[in-house]
Amino acid sequence: MSLPPLTLVLGGARSGKSTFAEALVTAEPGPWVYLATAEPGDDEMRARIAAHRARRNDAWLTEEAPLALADAVTAGETAELPLLLDCLTLWLSNLMAAERDLMAETEALLSALGQRKGPAVLVSNEVGLGLVPDTALGRRFRDEAGRLNQRIAAAAQSVVFVAAGLPLYMKQA
Repeated sequence: MSLPPLTLVLGGARSGKSTFAEALVTAEPGPWVYLATAEPGDDEMRARIAAHRARRNDAWLTEEAPLALADAVTAGETAELPLLLDCLTLWLSNLMAAERDLMAETEALLSALGQRKGPAVLVSNEVGLGLVPDTALGRRFRDEAGRLNQRIAAAAQSVVFVAAGLPLYMKQA
């Protein structure tokens, strides 16, 4: 089965979404590109990054892209390879911390995704199913994540929600 041009994989924390997305990408002929958005700001995040790296073999070309995702998505020869972008919500938090224009960055990412020749699988957290955050920043992040996920889902040919490691196909090409 060949991947569509754009797949969005959504889920909560520790839902299995990254593992599921990796399996989608590795079903395609390699090598594969892994765009990482996480920044190792503390020991816990460094451990999470190390666990993700340990799951990937040498066929993965890993690029760190905490902010400049649009450029990384279309970079050189990798624009034709299957791509896994993990994850949009970490990218969003990086953008918010850097006080970037979220709408402009989202538009640039969507445009770049449309220019790719290879398939792309994007991972994002679904943060709108829980309690309402008790801080203004938390509520803004939740709202912006919801808007970002909606924009990517509208452009995607396939959208999969993962819960307890099980995929629920919400939209299929």
